[in-house]
Amino acid sequence: MSMNPFETSQATLHTAAKIAGIDEDAVRFLEQPKRIFKFTIPMKMDNGELRFFEAYRVHYNDALGQVKNGLRFVPDLDLDIVKALGLWMTIKHAVGGIPAGGGKGGVKVDPRTLSEDEYERLCRAYIRNLPMKGAWVDVPGADIGTSGKTMAWMLDELESIQQFHQPAAINDKPVATNGTQLSMEATGTGVFFVTREVMKDMSMGKDSKIVIQGFGNVGRTAALLFHEAGFKVVAIGDIKNAIHNENGIDIPALVEHVKKTGFVEGFADTESMTNAELLELPCDILIPAAVQSVLNADNADRIKAKLVMEAANGPTTPEAEEILQAKGITIVPDVLTNCGSAIVCSFERTQGLTDDYWTVEKVTEKLEERITNAYFATRDTAKKYGTSLRNGAWINALTKIANSMKARGWY
Repeated sequence: MSMNPFETSQATLHTAAKIAGIDEDAVRFLEQPKRIFKFTIPMKMDNGELRFFEAYRVHYNDALGQVKNGLRFVPDLDLDIVKALGLWMTIKHAVGGIPAGGGKGGVKVDPRTLSEDEYERLCRAYIRNLPMKGAWVDVPGADIGTSGKTMAWMLDELESIQQFHQPAAINDKPVATNGTQLSMEATGTGVFFVTREVMKDMSMGKDSKIVIQGFGNVGRTAALLFHEAGFKVVAIGDIKNAIHNENGIDIPALVEHVKKTGFVEGFADTESMTNAELLELPCDILIPAAVQSVLNADNADRIKAKLVMEAANGPTTPEAEEILQAKGITIVPDVLTNCGSAIVCSFERTQGLTDDYWTVEKVTEKLEERITNAYFATRDTAKKYGTSLRNGAWINALTKIANSMKARGWY
């Protein structure tokens, strides 16, 4: 039986901790969240019906700083998913050199079933009901089902409650509400920077074939950057279907097609296929940029990529990772590949606290420096211990977190 996301995160925790000899008490702290909030949001719908929505927020570990990021409004949200994401965010911040702990949360709802007014009321109600919040405590950000618009609503609600402006208390806001440049493009931009460095180490050229599963903010941004840099993206998938052109896809034209139709399907000069077929295409680089567990025990033996860049959170199950590693496929883990958003969120909070807002060029330059250094550190640690890049990233993160907990006298 496949592990749920929290069991997957725990398996990685214990594997990396054992390799590096991390203190057992430090590991025990990371086996469960520091705080779990589960609350119910009652809300009158537009038609007068009273509905109740399950909501969550997890403060996983705050040894390195205030907890931050990630609100998902999705229909399949549960506590195990939120806990796993909270641990991954804790590790991700440490990997990226960010002085913050890991937070995650959200509401069990399909936003597509809500009117615009209902969606806004639910976002505002979430912030009202969130027990702990603020720039020095817990800084929520966007994730699946949320966006710059929803975070602006939440910021407005928080400031209405507290009666003073606090732009550093909410991440992923629009620039118009004192957000940061590159907010929505941060993860995909970071994916591009890390992939480019890995390709250099693996002696991959611009003729390498890239397959991207997912065409939301992350997949779209990464695809555009690869295209602009002269790389060949041969297949793209979205929530509905996938498309393929062995000679490369015109990404800017595809973006315009999706704006008009909503989906990648039907784009000129491409063949249609399922996302399952897309994942199994012969290619050099596979970038899962959608949801967790898409590479699993059922399909891992049919994956033909040389390199997997985990742009989504937890896209590879432990069973799949064993199979892929046995086939000689390199996996660059999610806590490194997609930590661009976490890095830029840290920049956003810094800008909000100092009232000094940066240009997009400055944000991009500092993101490139921070995330490429994180890759170099991960690569070097993996070589030192003779282990995978995933374990290398986790070892670096666990060492930082354990040292902070020890210095604080937690164990």
